[in-house]
Amino acid sequence: MSETTAARPGRARRTDYRVFETLDTRWGDNDVYGHVNNVVCYALFDTAVNRLLIEAGVLDIFAGPVIGLVVETGCRFHASLAFPDRVTAGVRVARVGNSSVRYEIGLFREDEAEAAAEGLFVHVYVDRASRRPTPLPAPLRAVVEGWAG
Repeated sequence: MSETTAARPGRARRTDYRVFETLDTRWGDNDVYGHVNNVVCYALFDTAVNRLLIEAGVLDIFAGPVIGLVVETGCRFHASLAFPDRVTAGVRVARVGNSSVRYEIGLFREDEAEAAAEGLFVHVYVDRASRRPTPLPAPLRAVVEGWAG
């Protein structure tokens, strides 16, 4: 079977995710092909994860002693998004390590049940000053373990 005809995994559904963040597309997100450009999907992933962490009170992007650096990303596209779509990002945690977290994100157009795009982000948490990996602070660990699933 060739790569183009190989069976692809099924699309994720909203019920596969633990927490959600609603995001709006913007006029400038559309590319010349009339859909949200792939790099915008990565920005939506990053925005959803970090906003949820900030709202949970476990990430201070301006003064916190620990910050998350992205060390790995990936995305599988299933359907187009386009301005003026409202997008819901579903987030779940696939793995919690000593200093890292693997987040999996599904982007859902409007009220659709299946993801238009599915991505992953791996954050390694580091000391803000030294940029050296540091164990996850207990409050952050508790939040992300609650998102596991």
